[in-house]
Amino acid sequence: MFSAETYTQRRLRLRQQVERGVLLFLGNDESPMNYTDNPFHFRQDSTFLYFFGLDSSGLAAVVDVDEGRDIIFGNDLTVEDIVWMGRLPTLKDWGRKVGVKEIRPLAALKDMLTTARQKNRPVHILPPYRAEHRLKLWDLLAIPPDKADAEASVEFITAVVDQRNHKAPEEIAELDKAASISADMHLTAMRMAQPGLSEAQIAAAVHEVALAAGGQIAFPIIATIHGETLHNHYHGNVLKSGDMFLLDAGAETSLGYAGDLSSTMPVAPSFTPRQKEIYQIALDAHEAAVAALKPGIPFRDIHLLACTTLARGLKDMGFMRGDVEEAVAAGAHALFFPCGTGHMMGLDVHDMENLGEKYVGYAGQEKSTLFGLKSLRLARELEPGFVLTVEPGIYFIPELIDQWRAENRFNQFINYDQVETYKDFGGLRNEEDFLITEDGYRLLGKPIPKSIEDVEAMKG
Repeated sequence: MFSAETYTQRRLRLRQQVERGVLLFLGNDESPMNYTDNPFHFRQDSTFLYFFGLDSSGLAAVVDVDEGRDIIFGNDLTVEDIVWMGRLPTLKDWGRKVGVKEIRPLAALKDMLTTARQKNRPVHILPPYRAEHRLKLWDLLAIPPDKADAEASVEFITAVVDQRNHKAPEEIAELDKAASISADMHLTAMRMAQPGLSEAQIAAAVHEVALAAGGQIAFPIIATIHGETLHNHYHGNVLKSGDMFLLDAGAETSLGYAGDLSSTMPVAPSFTPRQKEIYQIALDAHEAAVAALKPGIPFRDIHLLACTTLARGLKDMGFMRGDVEEAVAAGAHALFFPCGTGHMMGLDVHDMENLGEKYVGYAGQEKSTLFGLKSLRLARELEPGFVLTVEPGIYFIPELIDQWRAENRFNQFINYDQVETYKDFGGLRNEEDFLITEDGYRLLGKPIPKSIEDVEAMKG
């Protein structure tokens, strides 16, 4: 938890950004795995955490713009709760820690919101991403569950995004910590990856690093010999010589800030010759994108720079042909790179994705519908204080290759005969986390090996 002044100032700024009305914050509840008393690991709503700092279930809060009031709604533990959970501070105690004096029972929330509406005061809500939030909004504000997204307040969304996109010094310190723990997770995998071990064994060891550091994982671990599947959460394969192993994993600190790194390594002591060629192309794209980071440049341009670098390398190897810039503009490179070069980060690994990429990564502009480019989560002009990932990769996805070849798609740019010989290659990427500074960028956390020589040196 940060200082009370930090949370007080965040809420004050929010009141200055929204013209009038009541801002509703719904905290998260416990989510049972298979019965009530056996819940999943609790994770507080990130926007609630950002403005109110309380990492407990069963809470809600209001920022009253018109009256300058901040109110936390919740119920203190009963004696029976204490028997099972132990003694905890009261809500008033917690309120003092985050600069909120007014604490009210959870049951009083509906009456307050009803009164506000009766006085024709707007009640601003954010887009819900949990089913129970939709049901709460139905109960509290008579908003049908299927209408809740449409009822979300754009004014509220943009005010939250503007604050959370710009990381304060105390947040940057947490993000540095998250990235360094994440680096330790990847170093562990690099040392372990060898023939005979299972993906599950490495994933377990990586998870242990995050837990031992006092936090959690920021997202389900991707630990796979099938890197061509972008979000592969299956861990049932056994590593063998000649495989490449891709790890995409990040730590979450005790305050909820995320790290997100990817690394690709040979299972054998060294990469095969063809693995080296493809790996170097992706690394060249990564380094070109990183070197271009600075305030004022649209991240879309950085993405297209990475795509062009990839396409040029793939053309040199005979996978692509024709004019590289024309191929990228048409989207032909997306056969090998169907996703984006990076995304915003913070309290969420894809920061504020629940509030809408249009607002977070595009500053209110519409996204492209072109395959590949439509998956770019960040395109807006970069500003000091932004924290983001850089993660271009190359992926040989057999099903996508078969579909595009059958459709004769981009024959003028793609040499499918050459591509066919690499359908069993898999996929790879490197990913790092960066802070945009006043005059450039800074790597967050400690570096991990990326060059072919450094990665192979980790293998001993």
